[in-house]
Amino acid sequence: MADFDAIVVGSGCAGPVAAYELARAGKSVLVVERGTFAGAKNVSGGRLYTHALRAVFPDFAAEAPLERRVVRERISMLAPEANVTVDYTDDLLRTERAESYTVLRARFDPWLAGKAEEAGAEYVTGIAVESLLKDGARVTGVRAGDDEITADVVILADGVNSLLTPQAVGAARPALGQVAAGVKQVIELPERTISDRLMCADDEGAAWLFVGDATHGHVGGGFVYTNRSSLSVGVVATLSDLVTAETPIYQMLEDFKRHPAVAPLLVGGEVVEHSGHLVAEGGFDAMPPLVGDGVLLAGESAMMCINAGYTVRGMDLAIAAGQLAGQQAAAALSAGDTSAAGLAGYRTALEESFVLQDLRTLRTFPGFMEHATRLFVDYPAMARDMFRQLFAVDGTPVRPLRTTLPPLAKRVGYLNLARDVWKGAKAL
Repeated sequence: MADFDAIVVGSGCAGPVAAYELARAGKSVLVVERGTFAGAKNVSGGRLYTHALRAVFPDFAAEAPLERRVVRERISMLAPEANVTVDYTDDLLRTERAESYTVLRARFDPWLAGKAEEAGAEYVTGIAVESLLKDGARVTGVRAGDDEITADVVILADGVNSLLTPQAVGAARPALGQVAAGVKQVIELPERTISDRLMCADDEGAAWLFVGDATHGHVGGGFVYTNRSSLSVGVVATLSDLVTAETPIYQMLEDFKRHPAVAPLLVGGEVVEHSGHLVAEGGFDAMPPLVGDGVLLAGESAMMCINAGYTVRGMDLAIAAGQLAGQQAAAALSAGDTSAAGLAGYRTALEESFVLQDLRTLRTFPGFMEHATRLFVDYPAMARDMFRQLFAVDGTPVRPLRTTLPPLAKRVGYLNLARDVWKGAKAL
């Protein structure tokens, strides 16, 4: 007889939700987390679309440690000395249908783990799962430290750099173009100062994404998210491009913080947290098999992350996948069949949910981003020069825009411009 009905590896967003669903169904479940507490090893830019969380915890807003509701969207193209920004506000963003919040994972993840424990899940922290126990192709448990712990089903939710996924389903490690490196700082500032600088109410905030000089023209981008009394500031760059960069990513972050568009936001702030992490960037085509004999994959261990350029998502996908993994694992346990066939309902449930539908819809965008290098150098410079024509008044005679703007597009190349617009539109 197995030690537990289920073992969940990892306590980010997917793991605790899977454990919660299993415990609620009356199954014995153990969560093993390598960090000293849930959230200790987890890094995120910090924005959670709450529709998935509400499906699990309808009253989450009354108790979850949320930061600010995001009501302002900004997307900027950065040249070294200039910034062109689209600024979007809408009352729709304040509605339950479309709301999102910034979160700090060191606060949010322990709360999520606590919900699983309240439901009856057992937790072990500070221990890394080094390998899986297997009987042939079937996963039968985990090896953690000196302990071997068995279970009828194992759910892997241990992040993008999972050493267990290849053991579980035979998947290769992600390619360099399917993974990015991210570095982030949390910079403490007074709540009112943040509200004033980002033009928001004290309980509301902004999500601001940057492309171009944020990563010195390399594939990736920068971000600023507003917390209650801090800003989350960081950069993310694809590993396949980063390995050839002359500037290391930690220096990219420092240069980004000094950019004229960003520096005024940070004046007087104190860095209270510095972190780095790998980020899943490959999308649908980078996903490993999600089901094996005795094992399910959820969250970033399954490469469930979407970078659509204008928005970045991972936590809502992980929470929804964790919910479905927990429910389907519980059903398979009740049916007495945790083989790949018995667990196949998980893949079916994901196909019917937004998780795989959204990932499939945007499956070609990661490849487009990797090869659309003009997006990170040429187009920010073109946008800067276009707006200089509009707003720089220096006493020289004004020339008609019909004569000044076409040469800017010609510099990039009309064919290149048309090709990028077409491919980008198809990818989205």
